[in-house]
Amino acid sequence: MFKRILSVTLQLSLFGLLLCTATTSQAQSKSVKAIQAVMEKQSEDWNKGDIAAFMEGYWKSDQLQFIGSRGPSYGWQKTYDNYKKSYPDKSAMGKLEFEVSNIDKRSRKVYTMIGSWKLSYPDKEALGGYFLLVWKKIKGKWVIVADHTNLSK
Repeated sequence: MFKRILSVTLQLSLFGLLLCTATTSQAQSKSVKAIQAVMEKQSEDWNKGDIAAFMEGYWKSDQLQFIGSRGPSYGWQKTYDNYKKSYPDKSAMGKLEFEVSNIDKRSRKVYTMIGSWKLSYPDKEALGGYFLLVWKKIKGKWVIVADHTNLSK
């Protein structure tokens, strides 16, 4: 009788562990899909020439961190202004493509993403490089809170 109770208890424990793992995996998958959806929307907005809509993927805060070719800058508005200065019109923006190589969960509400970006132009050489993004879920929305992007191509 004791062996049977122990066996049932062990089976229930294993089932509970598998259920917790599946639930955690589903939640993580849901978060990753939500983050990827923001990236896809950013790419679409960029390719329409709409920097303001592209910036919706960033945390609208003075604490936003951006490190680019000009060094670090802080704040959503500064990041927006830098994009507008570097890409004054749709033709300067080119066609944006992202390739994500890694997404890591850092906590329940924080993920990091590593990947590459490419801007293609019909009449000149493409530009590209790599990025490291820190994503955070704030008020139910996944946003970029830190962006380190470099130009390498």
